[in-house]
Amino acid sequence: MPRAAPTRRSSRWPPRRARLERLVEEAIVDAYDESEQRCGLFTMMEERLALPFETEVLGVPVTIERVDLTEADEVVAICRRRRSRQRIPILDLPLPSPRPDGAEWIEAFRYWARGR
Repeated sequence: MPRAAPTRRSSRWPPRRARLERLVEEAIVDAYDESEQRCGLFTMMEERLALPFETEVLGVPVTIERVDLTEADEVVAICRRRRSRQRIPILDLPLPSPRPDGAEWIEAFRYWARGR
């Protein structure tokens, strides 16, 4: 399946509340419950977030290879350092500077998660 073009990075960070609300609405427009909303937001991250990208977790450089939705319905980032891989909840993932294209979808997910 071809990846959608990443969402262009805006100069405003974090995105304004109105922008986050528009992103959330776009992602959950057809969702009936919380699980479907989470899946809609995950899908937008998966399609629009420019991967892989580098960041630091606990002061250690890692590569974010992809995002995943666990069986427990948690959105996680798959982090790699050398041969080791670990899942980090997307809510806890520190974003690098400069941010990858599409990072506003991570912020939209965080905004949605706080408002549930």
